[in-house]
Amino acid sequence: MHYYLCIDDTDNLETKGTGWLAEQACNEMKDLGLGSFSAISRHQLFVHEDVPYTSHNSSLCVEVGDCGAPEPILRHMRTFLERNAAPGSDPGLCLVPETLSGEARKRLIRFGNDAKRTVLNKGLAYGLAGELGVHLSEHGGTGDGVIGALAGAGLRMGGEDGRYRGWHHLGPEGSALPAGEIARLCGAHHIQDQAGTEVAADTPVLLQERIKLIRRHGLAVLLARPDKPGGTLRLLHKSELKAY
Repeated sequence: MHYYLCIDDTDNLETKGTGWLAEQACNEMKDLGLGSFSAISRHQLFVHEDVPYTSHNSSLCVEVGDCGAPEPILRHMRTFLERNAAPGSDPGLCLVPETLSGEARKRLIRFGNDAKRTVLNKGLAYGLAGELGVHLSEHGGTGDGVIGALAGAGLRMGGEDGRYRGWHHLGPEGSALPAGEIARLCGAHHIQDQAGTEVAADTPVLLQERIKLIRRHGLAVLLARPDKPGGTLRLLHKSELKAY
């Protein structure tokens, strides 16, 4: 079986972030033989004064493969969150099977997109999770992290949102490599421009010091734009990637 596993609101301003905890949890479960775990994606949610969050209001999602049953994953994650979530945090946990289909899939993706632009609440999250038959649980504090956990799973499933955790460093900023070589070294499917057109593998592309992958069409890709009108393509700077 294949699942989307998402957590939200596990940290505070003095502790390591939710992304670090997500990676630790995946490493533990991999060592225990509970499944295989994809790269982790970060999904930015609505930033608003009515939405409590630590620093960025984002959830972290990973895809779990080679998993026979969900119960061992859920047992481990419950224990992990209760042991490692920061004081004052409001952790939420969501696990969604890839087999979710049709209207149910559309509703979950819609919830994720709504969470990027409006204030939602726990009642809506639990109501939708119950109707779709997906796991959603809270593990401390107010439990408001269930909103982001459900939203992040929907956004990952939709395939058009998120930045992958971690940075790649291939060389000095402004130096150039062929697009296909950059993609290979970073584990990206390809480089594309901001309109979504794939860049030919032999096209020279200028590097950034820190390179980050984003998620488009369910793939890990890199974004590039001309460094000036009609100029050489360059990868997007980290400040430009905040929009994704």
